[in-house]
Amino acid sequence: MIRNRLLIFIFTSLFSIGTHAQSIDVFEASIGELQSALENGATTSADLVDQYLARIAAYDKQGPALNSIVRINSNAKEQAAALDAERTHSGPRSLLHGIPVLVKDNYNTTDMPTTGGSVALANFVPSESASQVDLLLEAGAIIIAKTNLHEYAYGITSIASLLGQTRNPYDIRRVPGGSSGGTGAAVAASFGAIGMGSDTCGSIRIPSAFNNLIGLRPSKGLSSIYGIMPLSHTQDTGGPLARSVEDLAIVLDLTVGYDPNDEATEVMRSMTPPNFQAALNSIAVDELRIGKFMPYFENASGGTQAAIDEALEWYESQGAEIVEVELPNLSELVRSSGVLAQEFKTDLDQYLTLFQSQDIKDLSEIVDLGLYHEAIQPQMIRSRDTEVDEEAYRTALAARTDLREAVENLLAEHDLDVLAYPTITQTSVLIGDAQTGSRCQMAAQSGLPALSMPVGLTNNGLPVGMELLGKHFQDAVLLAIAKPYEEMVDPRSAPSVTPALENGAPPTDESERLQFNQLGASLIIDFNYSVITNSFSYYIRLGSENNGEVFAATLVIDTEEGVELNDPIVLNLLGPDSDEAVGEFFMSGEFREAYEQERLYLKVFADSLPVTGAIQQL
Repeated sequence: MIRNRLLIFIFTSLFSIGTHAQSIDVFEASIGELQSALENGATTSADLVDQYLARIAAYDKQGPALNSIVRINSNAKEQAAALDAERTHSGPRSLLHGIPVLVKDNYNTTDMPTTGGSVALANFVPSESASQVDLLLEAGAIIIAKTNLHEYAYGITSIASLLGQTRNPYDIRRVPGGSSGGTGAAVAASFGAIGMGSDTCGSIRIPSAFNNLIGLRPSKGLSSIYGIMPLSHTQDTGGPLARSVEDLAIVLDLTVGYDPNDEATEVMRSMTPPNFQAALNSIAVDELRIGKFMPYFENASGGTQAAIDEALEWYESQGAEIVEVELPNLSELVRSSGVLAQEFKTDLDQYLTLFQSQDIKDLSEIVDLGLYHEAIQPQMIRSRDTEVDEEAYRTALAARTDLREAVENLLAEHDLDVLAYPTITQTSVLIGDAQTGSRCQMAAQSGLPALSMPVGLTNNGLPVGMELLGKHFQDAVLLAIAKPYEEMVDPRSAPSVTPALENGAPPTDESERLQFNQLGASLIIDFNYSVITNSFSYYIRLGSENNGEVFAATLVIDTEEGVELNDPIVLNLLGPDSDEAVGEFFMSGEFREAYEQERLYLKVFADSLPVTGAIQQL
């Protein structure tokens, strides 16, 4: 009897510990929420790792198959356990202590390969970690996985020879932006608390825009790029993508500053690093003057234009002044200050030598062996064959000062705090199509900071980002400007295809059968609803009791006023002269919401029915 009581006590205790340890769900959880749960004992870092790994297992190669994760850190659980023990013994090192984070696979890590997305470097383990990786580890963060990117960061759709194409969790038929698209998709899907990316020309900002995230391209020199696989060292920057302004600020505070290994950060020796968290509430919106930068609105899609206009109208409603401005010679300033094509070959070759690549010695070898995806073939061949014109190179670098001065003069002339414009004027394209609309160059080639902030979704559910460009080393101001908008408008919404797990597993598909029998028209429909692939599939056929001709079987949505016979048709299931049909429909947000709220109706047209048809609820 005593033994049984003891077993019951042990079982109950273990059950309580397990339940207690999972009292916070990592889905959409902020760093602050995770840290609070760790501090009060509601969870452990080991449990957080398990939860994120479960989400990766459910959604990265299965379900929506985002294909955002290159490699999982096999030591993550062991590191989490050690950090849990350290927390108990001596307390947390920082707000990132025991927090799982994601790192783009062009950041050097010495316990995992760093591939740049290429088969050429599939097993390349650098001799040193990236400086920002070291800072994350010193802060107690756990690098849970490395994320996919556009190969060598040389594009904006995130396709690579090692892993292939990453999908956008807001529409898995579309690209996630790039080059940090793997990080963007993974952070949006809650595969980690935050993620690290790099930005040479839009590579943090565009994935932020396409994945409903916030991301900063920092002032050049604010943080180190040492150990980040280079594309263009004078233009490269690195930093976080996050689901909230505060999370972004937390990581920036821990990763910026002087690094003797990166000469661009020399300026930080004489500057006090910005305190991003402390500055978050430092802006009075009614004192802001925002420059609506009109040239970068040209050719914007309707959904992008509408979302950004609405965001600017919100700022205006809070008392900010919106001033329309232009920079007439911008195109020439941007054209004359580009050096990416001249730097890539030299930079990559030096990187491979510095960090002791054994199998691949330089870019020419990569190109000659065809060790890259065809999507970047033009760039790779052009870079291999480029002979640097030193005089033209120096002239282009000097033109960057002209560009920065022109932008800063524009800000000063109109007494502006920031310029605002679309991060990218076009929404995410279907996989395989060319992505256009980037507005990355002004910040990238001037060295000025630029923040992409989410401003909601288009009518078809695609995220839109608004970019704020500010004064040199006034990076913290950009986050402070975004903070009140985030607090009051709450533009963040999680992707539907990666919902919270239920008992550690994704939601199962729903399958049902509907039988329709009215006035001699008889139909049977078997349909399947999958939230994790966002698909509605069906098999419809005439029933044995059908008499006469069925012209069409369709679906309509019940509106707020109630379903009516004259409501528009949203999906056709069966047409004339057909006894059966099979189909699959990629759901719009409106359709998905109607299904979940039981507001979908079958509407049938037949010779035995009124001309307006007959309806029946699904």
